[in-house]
Amino acid sequence: MRGVSKRLGVALLCAAVVGCAGGDRTPRREPAAPARPSGIDSPEIRQCLADLATIGARVTPLPDRDHGQGCSAYGSVRLDQASVPVSNLGPMRCPLARAFAGWLRHGVGAAARVYFGTELARVESYGSYACRNINGAQAGRRSEHAQANAVDIAAFVLADGRRISIKADWRSRDPQVRAFLAAIHASACKRFATVLSPEYNALHADHLHLDMGRGPFCR
Repeated sequence: MRGVSKRLGVALLCAAVVGCAGGDRTPRREPAAPARPSGIDSPEIRQCLADLATIGARVTPLPDRDHGQGCSAYGSVRLDQASVPVSNLGPMRCPLARAFAGWLRHGVGAAARVYFGTELARVESYGSYACRNINGAQAGRRSEHAQANAVDIAAFVLADGRRISIKADWRSRDPQVRAFLAAIHASACKRFATVLSPEYNALHADHLHLDMGRGPFCR
């Protein structure tokens, strides 16, 4: 009887262990990886390219690129021709290029005619793609620039030769200049997910940051 009891005790112990371990055998779900942006051959990007053609912008689709370290350029284009020339542009994700081209034509160009009675001639930018963190910090989250999803705008040059820069003119004493900048800022906030101006912080004292990432946020 003692041997039977011993074997029964072992069996019960094993059953308990197996029963407790059974829950651990359920496969654990790994955290979902961040969704990769739509590639250049996706329906979303094909529609974006068609939209750009409709508003008269000419672009060159670029190969999808994963540069590593959280930096990539998927579904990106080179903006060859918008309503006016723009300096220093690199790869831009197509939805960003679409919003940007529309803003130049219907936001900035229209405001130049309303407030100055002249045409917009060209735009100066600080670029679009850059593999870096937000604000260029050593640590922290990657900037939207690291996914070719942001562009920084420094100045606007009018057909009559006047140059209006964010750094020098954001707080201009000229009411027309202030009204022009306020109008293009408001227009940008309707088109982009995030718009950061000198009102946001000192790091944006010399440019407008426009991106299609998280939002809406307009400052």
